[in-house]
Amino acid sequence: MKLYYATNSCSLSAHIIANEAGIVLELEKVDIGRLPHLTAAGADFATINPKGYVPALRLDDGSLLTEGLAIALYLADQAPQSGLAPAEGTAERYRLLEWLAFIGSELHKAYSPWLFHPELGETAQQVARAKILGRLALIETHLATNAYLLGERFGAADAYAFTVIGWSRFVGIDLVQFPLIRDYLQRIAARPAVREAMRAEGMALAAAA
Repeated sequence: MKLYYATNSCSLSAHIIANEAGIVLELEKVDIGRLPHLTAAGADFATINPKGYVPALRLDDGSLLTEGLAIALYLADQAPQSGLAPAEGTAERYRLLEWLAFIGSELHKAYSPWLFHPELGETAQQVARAKILGRLALIETHLATNAYLLGERFGAADAYAFTVIGWSRFVGIDLVQFPLIRDYLQRIAARPAVREAMRAEGMALAAAA
């Protein structure tokens, strides 16, 4: 399988999940900072994924899977013994979906695009920051009685949360008021599979810890 990724983007979560599951991925970097988005091999990424954004996962049968949530579940389900995703039909599976949806809609889309595009205006950014702080407060409360989002074991939702909340350092969101989240991020950043994914993508390990 091949993962199309961009450094410091949401594709990191898929990379982490693959590493945790013991899945070896072929990696191809996409330059999302300019148009057209070119891959490291020089291809126009729009011809690979017409949606134009990462992550995208080329499966072994040649088909393409897009959308971070779908890719996260697909990769986790390739290694059920890893515990990254509870079995289908269980109550915990729906808790995983609940967290993935929350991170995707309430956090991911508040950080990006609003806080990465100053041209959208300060008012919009203030609204986005307020929303993010409120959502982080909910996670902080949850972590008072849970080491990870689904309890005591690291899972696919944690890879996604780690990736998105990690953007805080780029957009001026101070996590000092969330000590449990800071500890949570440090625990995840210390995992060998996470460190390897970050290293492979050219990310600064110290910045995540």
